[in-house]
Amino acid sequence: MLNKINKDILKQVYLPRPSESHKYDFGLLLVVGGGDFYTGSPALAAMAAFRAGVDMTHILAPKRAADIIAGFSPNLAAYPFKGKIFGNDDLPTLLAFTESAQSVAGEKTAVVLGGGMGRSSETKKAILAYLQQTKIKAVIDADGIHAVSENLDAIRGRNFIFTPHSYEFLTLTGRDIREAKLEEKIIVVQEEAKKFGGIIILKGATDIISNGFETVIDQGGSPFMTVGGTGDTLAGIAGSLLAQGCDPFLAAQAASFINGKAGELAATKFGPAMLATDLIEEIANVIK
Repeated sequence: MLNKINKDILKQVYLPRPSESHKYDFGLLLVVGGGDFYTGSPALAAMAAFRAGVDMTHILAPKRAADIIAGFSPNLAAYPFKGKIFGNDDLPTLLAFTESAQSVAGEKTAVVLGGGMGRSSETKKAILAYLQQTKIKAVIDADGIHAVSENLDAIRGRNFIFTPHSYEFLTLTGRDIREAKLEEKIIVVQEEAKKFGGIIILKGATDIISNGFETVIDQGGSPFMTVGGTGDTLAGIAGSLLAQGCDPFLAAQAASFINGKAGELAATKFGPAMLATDLIEEIANVIK
């Protein structure tokens, strides 16, 4: 019998907050992504992360994306990298931001990495170098998955959360399950998560979430979530929960549930006109 996620998981994630809580007690999330074309990806991840409860996000992106994001919302703090893409010259900046974040938030720090970054050789090498030089908790999404697929030893056993759709899963693992039945997909996802020593959220009509030993499914969501940006929101929610101190497997399950249920609510209102920003606005209703 398949283990299915339900709303009870939110009770494990959202515990009563002490009245004496302070800034960063509930996390600081770095969001690294974006480029000349996909400027919105980091903003969507960060806004979803805020709605999911993290105290603060710091966005780092190439200059054009960072400038646009900084004007998108007063809630967002964005810092520009030097070049048009993330490369080796930007590593010192990102490492310095990571060290600073960990100095103020300690273990309540995480990073969402990959959305909209592009797949140039320089960017992929810089992503791998960053992950090898830091011990931060991470959600690896989109172009970040393409980067780590070139050196799986760099991420093995790190307990990262990976958020691939079926083609990115093929890139990451070499296994094509696009035409497979759900039961077969579940077996393969669990096998690969065990190999990596991390957590995989295979995105689809049914999300499959596995840590290599236990696997659950989430059947929430809507066909209207094919709209661009709903993968960014999933990564942002997962990163938010990681930064707040959730166990990675619990964070992955809860993120899948929240993102899917928020997508359902937004789709009920907007149908084919739904946007990823509409999903973000429903996160608070899901948590309530």
